[in-house]
Amino acid sequence: MIADKAYSSRAIRSGLRRRGIRAVIPERADQVAGRQRRGSAGGRPPAFDAEQYKARNVVERCFSRLKQFRAVATRFDKLAVRYLAGLRLASLILWLREQ
Repeated sequence: MIADKAYSSRAIRSGLRRRGIRAVIPERADQVAGRQRRGSAGGRPPAFDAEQYKARNVVERCFSRLKQFRAVATRFDKLAVRYLAGLRLASLILWLREQ
């Protein structure tokens, strides 16, 4: 799971670890400072792959482009099947525009 600093809590990280999901989440500055302030009792910093985190913007840009479609952005269709169809249609339109 790739997420931004807002999701860098101990509870989220431990929940992902229990499920066997590898987290790529940067630490917030206050967490780093708190860990360093506690010294060796603060533990080691969580693993972070900066190269993999850079790929996160591709997904973010895709969501931004999909939100151009009003029905997708506002979840106009309440049934999941219809929403998924609209999402697929919007994705297809975006893909065709690039071709």
